[in-house]
Amino acid sequence: MSSRSRVIRIQTRGFSDMHDITPLADEFLSSSAVKSGLFCAFVPGATAGITTIENEEGALHDLREAIERMAPRNIHYEHDARWGDGNGFSHVRAALLGPSLSVPVADGKLRLGTWQQILLIDFDNRPRSREVIFEIVGD
Repeated sequence: MSSRSRVIRIQTRGFSDMHDITPLADEFLSSSAVKSGLFCAFVPGATAGITTIENEEGALHDLREAIERMAPRNIHYEHDARWGDGNGFSHVRAALLGPSLSVPVADGKLRLGTWQQILLIDFDNRPRSREVIFEIVGD
């Protein structure tokens, strides 16, 4: 078994800013010798998440709207009352989405569906420089 890691940085605007990181994942995988295994993308921090979706403006709009309905920006959050940073909604959104995603690798390619891309979403209430960790484990 071999293991490979890479850290990438992405500048975000916050407030559900979405970034398709699939091309970066594909590039990383193709630079490795792994042909079969598991790819993982992980974002450290408590106000961002990673998921898959079709990277199409209608689907992205629908996802933003669904996230707003699940954890609205304009309601009371105890986190805000305690810390005063106004990003309680972003912590809840990130916890609902999750910080990582695993994708099988076969024949040196990510086994994503035809319309499935990997998305980093920054929920914080300000721009950030996000770190995303890629890890491949396999043969």
